[in-house]
Amino acid sequence: MPKRVPPEVFAYLRQMGKAYGSQGGKKAAKNMTAEERSARAKKASMAAAKKRTAKRLAREGIKRERKAAKRR
Repeated sequence: MPKRVPPEVFAYLRQMGKAYGSQGGKKAAKNMTAEERSARAKKASMAAAKKRTAKRLAREGIKRERKAAKRR
């Protein structure tokens, strides 16, 4: 059974998250070498391209199905 966090502690953690949570990527990039930053950017770029390609292929597949249905 999960333990409940006291409201004071929860409020403090929430405040810290708001104050420092958005710094994660900036701090990580500051601590990386140029090669590490480049590798991370390439990985993110490839993932985005893969997602875009999957969406495009799905759209084109629907178009092909509609054309085939019209021919029948």
